[in-house]
Amino acid sequence: MSEPDPRVFFAAERTLLAWLRTGLTVMGLGFVVARFGLFLRLLALQPQAIFHEHHSVASAILGVLFVLAGAVAVLIATVQHQRFIATLSRLDLPESYNRSFAIVLSAMVGVLGLLLAAYLVLSDT
Repeated sequence: MSEPDPRVFFAAERTLLAWLRTGLTVMGLGFVVARFGLFLRLLALQPQAIFHEHHSVASAILGVLFVLAGAVAVLIATVQHQRFIATLSRLDLPESYNRSFAIVLSAMVGVLGLLLAAYLVLSDT
């Protein structure tokens, strides 16, 4: 049996938080891309417009896909983290540390990302 090492747990937490940051960044990019479609739609209303309506639709679809990708990345990372933590021995887990906080936070961010994607789809119709 190996020596107890809580650094393994903290490395797993840092990995989860890195995925959380990455997922949030991708979701933010998706939101910006989706909302850029509104700007294109306004430009299309101008008489000298060089953009057409399909550009704004493509922007909305691409933005929603980015938001979904970020949300799914966060949710998968949360599940992977939870599964990995379950394999650690009790000695590798810090005693006075709330181990479920990162999992709950990440799951909430992932679900909120899915809700944001649904909002973007529904608000564009």
